[in-house]
Amino acid sequence: MDYDYIKKQDKEVYDAIMGEEEREAEGIELIPSENYVSRAVREANSSIFTNKYSEGYAGKRYYGGQTYTDIIETIAIERAKKLFGAEFVNVQPHAGAPANVAMYFALLEPGDTILGMDLSHGGHLTHGHPVTYLTKIFKFIRYKMKDVETGEIDYDEMRAVAKAEKPKIILAGYSAYPRELDYAKFVEIAREVGALAVMDVAHIAGLIAGKSVKNPFDYGFDIMTTTTHKTLRGPRGGMILTRENADLAKKVDKSVFPGFQGGPLMNTIAAKAVCFGEALSPSFHTYTDQILKNAKAMEIVFKKNNVRMLTGGTSNHLILADVFGSLAISGKEAETLLDRVGITLNKNAIADDVRGPMDPSGIRFGTPAITTRGFKEAQCSRVAELMIDAMKNKEDKKKLNGIREEIRTMCKKFPIPESFA
Repeated sequence: MDYDYIKKQDKEVYDAIMGEEEREAEGIELIPSENYVSRAVREANSSIFTNKYSEGYAGKRYYGGQTYTDIIETIAIERAKKLFGAEFVNVQPHAGAPANVAMYFALLEPGDTILGMDLSHGGHLTHGHPVTYLTKIFKFIRYKMKDVETGEIDYDEMRAVAKAEKPKIILAGYSAYPRELDYAKFVEIAREVGALAVMDVAHIAGLIAGKSVKNPFDYGFDIMTTTTHKTLRGPRGGMILTRENADLAKKVDKSVFPGFQGGPLMNTIAAKAVCFGEALSPSFHTYTDQILKNAKAMEIVFKKNNVRMLTGGTSNHLILADVFGSLAISGKEAETLLDRVGITLNKNAIADDVRGPMDPSGIRFGTPAITTRGFKEAQCSRVAELMIDAMKNKEDKKKLNGIREEIRTMCKKFPIPESFA
């Protein structure tokens, strides 16, 4: 994009933007919650809609001058409904965490119980980690994997805990779990105890939209929350989708506004509408299928090199590897080392980690962004080989410099696209 006005007006900010452009162009992005958006999404996100206050909803705003904001929000909602098979959609949440918070307050009273995935076994902070303020308001209980080597969830224990604790919500979803969940069992258990079945699909929303993995709504889930970036390849934002219950949808809308947010970010909603349009195209299914193939290609390389992967591998877009146990390098050290050679990923705790969260045993990486660049299985296999080579030779500067140059060359062959048409 052109940055002529920033360049003239604010050199410090301009320099930082250009530095980030170079970093992204010359490096490989493997953080599974990051992606590249199209130029159309970026243009919408920086559009004139950033000027407009639009408190309320289409046709029911608190300010005048809403002709085009209503059009944009309606387009985004209708496209999201088609993508996910929802009857009702709220596209106003500013991000994924606020979407979850608004969902809780729409459905619960203070003191109510939520059954969610334990953070150490792949869950998310907003699913009830003690460091969050949510745990001061609601009672969170947790389920875990039965077998960390296969990723099997202990559904028998989940049922027993649900019957004993009577949660109002049974929450599925994760931020570091490489397998698919048995949605039918979640719904079955929720119905047994009179709970709502809610799925946080933030990581796999694009895979669901592209029909490359199962859709929780097809199995009777009541509500889904999500981000709109990550695999969906849109702007940073959130969304709450209700399958068919109009009363629940009304509660969600009231909780988002005026409950938690003021004016929606209409420029971001415009960008969401554009990204949903892109996801409705036939090429998006090809893209999401390739994400899964590329993750499998990386899994094979890690398996051949005897690097332990939590759940034994992956069924989605991400891999969680125990590099401390397999390669004698901590997650933090691996993150820093790989960043130096142009491979960006994140340190991550593994199930029952013996190390602390700021320097854990694992790394988490995935294939959404490199698949956007056009990487196929061969390139992803090579990236995995380079990752392992770097971690095994962390003191060899010559080897690491060679890996850095190979990464630069690879990135030049697969530049970040401006359009996905």
